[in-house]
Amino acid sequence: MKPILATMETAGNPLATVWTYLAYLAISVGLTVWVARTLHKNGRIFLVDSFLGNEPLADSVNHLLVVGFYLINIGFVTLALKYGDKATDAQTALETLSSKVGMVLVVLGIMHFFNLFAFSKMRRRANLQRRTPPAVPQGFVRPVHG
Repeated sequence: MKPILATMETAGNPLATVWTYLAYLAISVGLTVWVARTLHKNGRIFLVDSFLGNEPLADSVNHLLVVGFYLINIGFVTLALKYGDKATDAQTALETLSSKVGMVLVVLGIMHFFNLFAFSKMRRRANLQRRTPPAVPQGFVRPVHG
């Protein structure tokens, strides 16, 4: 039978785990809010161009994208909270926090590039529709057979 102190040492420090969770939530939600605000502010002109100058539509889509961004990322952050190592001391707390925040950053980056890819395809299609058609031919040139 193991002594009770040995069991407590290997089980992890609950206080370190709680502080790691709180720090993870604060950092991850803060990063999510900062990225969402940055994308909302700087993505507006891109969306206006993608929607052929229709500002009300672009603003509406921009707002809906931010709401979806919050839902997906904060949902991911809360679901990922319980996964991974539990903090037993300051070192494992920092390592756990680092890997969890790193995963959030990777997910934020993937979502950002996915959105850029989707909207660049929309923008390309909109620009093709804006192009003027080629000029109507004025006449025909007969081939010269020699």
